[in-house]
Amino acid sequence: MSLSLSKRAEQIVQAEIRAMTIECERVGGINLAQGVCDTEVPLPVRRGAQVAIDQGVNSYTRFDGLAELREAIAQKMHDYNGIKADPETEITVSAGSTGSFYCACLALLNPGDEVILFEPYYGYHINTLLAVEAIPAYVTMRPPDWTFTPGDMEKAITPKTKGIMVNTPANPSGKVFNRTELEWIADFALRHDLFVFTDEIYEYFLYDGRDHISPGSLPGMADRTITISGFSKTFSITGWRIGYSISHARWAQMIGYMNDLVYVCAPAPLQHGVAVGIRDLMPGFYRELAAEYERKRDRVCMALQRAGLPPFVPQGAYYVLADVSRLSGKTSKEKAMHLLSQTGVASVPGEAFFHGADGQSLVRFCFAKTDEELEEACRRIERLA
Repeated sequence: MSLSLSKRAEQIVQAEIRAMTIECERVGGINLAQGVCDTEVPLPVRRGAQVAIDQGVNSYTRFDGLAELREAIAQKMHDYNGIKADPETEITVSAGSTGSFYCACLALLNPGDEVILFEPYYGYHINTLLAVEAIPAYVTMRPPDWTFTPGDMEKAITPKTKGIMVNTPANPSGKVFNRTELEWIADFALRHDLFVFTDEIYEYFLYDGRDHISPGSLPGMADRTITISGFSKTFSITGWRIGYSISHARWAQMIGYMNDLVYVCAPAPLQHGVAVGIRDLMPGFYRELAAEYERKRDRVCMALQRAGLPPFVPQGAYYVLADVSRLSGKTSKEKAMHLLSQTGVASVPGEAFFHGADGQSLVRFCFAKTDEELEEACRRIERLA
């Protein structure tokens, strides 16, 4: 008998986002592939973490996070998301929103359970499901506004379906699910007795006057929704790995135990820094953040339009999908590599976000960059005209 990888591992591939980042580094290009978020960390967040280190907050925390952070999250969930969460029993702080989703899947899904994804989907969602041996099913949304119907969801249901994943605002499409669509999903989940997993990490990145609606705030949804978010994007701390999940205590206890098993706890002083940020930053910070990124969105979309790469203008988050049909290459990976070779700007092939061939004419750009770097990337893209 020879040694080999597990059957589970054989299904997992490196994310195209990471792969294109490596290619970008190789040529010394501008990375609009990975959502690393190069903008400045708010001062209260930085100082909060520094003070915590200096004061000795450097040991293990409780498996579900520092009390001060859980209490800050509970207040924020009440005020912004319209969700009441007990900080003692219903909140689990984990290693980023990705870690929160993984722990929730470990706690709630069995091998063979099916979970519906809206596509274009985020690659880490599908790979997390595969890692726990769940089976993804798909509802393919239609551009330019990435729409779907209740009938589309009904076509995806089977006796093995146990959950549905909602990412709003969405990566990579920038779609913000509206109240009507979320009510369709809520009705669907209630009728079919499903968990609703949400990824709301971009909840403050909203454009053109849109509002964020948390699925868990809708009537009848609190007991079956696993609300997942964090401040990696909002505070530009993607490397800190501080995320959280909100769920009924019945689910949160085992999610917390899984978090303890996999991660033990999120970094203690960084938890403190995030708690300070949630507590001390005023509503104006979040309004200015949305306005700043709306300007960045408009700049990159203008550059893409000028270059003959029509963008699907995002409603939220900080990514934009563009139609690169006119570029050389048969696949979206070949087109993304052509773009990198011609401009030195890295993107992500659209095929990374679809299970079929629908993404072959698309690439994704991230505009969470400093103004200077984004402007240089836009100038390079515009040369394609």
